[in-house]
Amino acid sequence: MAKGLSVLKAAAPRSPHVFSRALTQPVYRQTLRSMATMKALVYRGVQDFGVEDRPKPQVSAATDAVVKLAKTTICGTDLHILQGDVPTVAPGTILGHEGLGTVESVGTGVTAFKPGDRVIISCISACATCEYCRRGMPSHCTSGGWILGNTIDGTQAEFVRIPHANSSLHAVPPGVDERALVMISDILPTALECGTLNGKVAPGATVAVIGAGPVGLSALMTAQLYSPSTLIMLDLDPARLAVAQRLGATHIVQSGPGKDPAAEVMRLTGGRGVDTAIEAVGVPATFGLCQDIIGVGGTIANVGVHGSKVDLHLEKLWDRNVAITTRLVDATTAPMLITLVESGRLDAQALTTHSFKFSEVENAYASFKAAAVNKALKVIIDFE
Repeated sequence: MAKGLSVLKAAAPRSPHVFSRALTQPVYRQTLRSMATMKALVYRGVQDFGVEDRPKPQVSAATDAVVKLAKTTICGTDLHILQGDVPTVAPGTILGHEGLGTVESVGTGVTAFKPGDRVIISCISACATCEYCRRGMPSHCTSGGWILGNTIDGTQAEFVRIPHANSSLHAVPPGVDERALVMISDILPTALECGTLNGKVAPGATVAVIGAGPVGLSALMTAQLYSPSTLIMLDLDPARLAVAQRLGATHIVQSGPGKDPAAEVMRLTGGRGVDTAIEAVGVPATFGLCQDIIGVGGTIANVGVHGSKVDLHLEKLWDRNVAITTRLVDATTAPMLITLVESGRLDAQALTTHSFKFSEVENAYASFKAAAVNKALKVIIDFE
């Protein structure tokens, strides 16, 4: 940027009229465009999105940071947005809530990071001082929460403004694969907090995860931190089930036409059902399946984003001492998860299967939407 200004200064003649004409030359127009705008993936409406030139974000509050993206990814929630399931996302919003990059500028109140620092962006922006943040629920922060790619512009762009940067960014540990670290933004804390911890996974427990997508596989990985005796993965896709088996599932169960996954789970558990059922899809059928397989005293941990109503069969569950939990990720476990990835205890890179340049972002979405055909899990989008 400084170099571009020096070029303008050196080339500018004394006459303002000549200077005005000079600005119409392509080299000057390109210099000014690169200083003022960026490429971004913009939500336009249901099933309508595309890359546009947008103003480059600036620090607008003392606690802001502007981050230049190096990597981002696509979340299942982004697909729910495109389906119209998330009405808080207005047309014109830049998509994305995950990513990793380099701090470009900071407000005067940012003390934890400085320009040039390599950082992981949390999907949750946390002020760290409001009632909900102090109660350990920054997902409901009164001036933050899940706002990136939701109520403010997100990370599927060359630059992003991060509010509450001191408590919404994490330093990148040296020598760790950055593709793996992008998983810290959302899916690993989501799986751990909303699935494993809410589901009360305990040593010796029997756990079923419904949905072998990236979040479900992350739940499978984080559940193993608590030593369950049985880990059953259920999915439609045999390729994803094979991945689940490689990542530690003790049993795999295929669902779909002509299948009776509930009966198979009951057979595997001797008719008792599971202690924990983690719903990681977000459709009525999978929530119903959780109710069919949960055992007495068990916990159903909902993780999926539901865009339509589901049936709750209290006529079957009212006397079974069953708990049902819901949660929006708080990302408070991110520091611990960074340590686990850094140490090799969690193989987060195994969740990434495809890479695209940002210029190919629409192809990346097509690949992610047709995940079964493309054998896609997390799709990394590179800016560098």
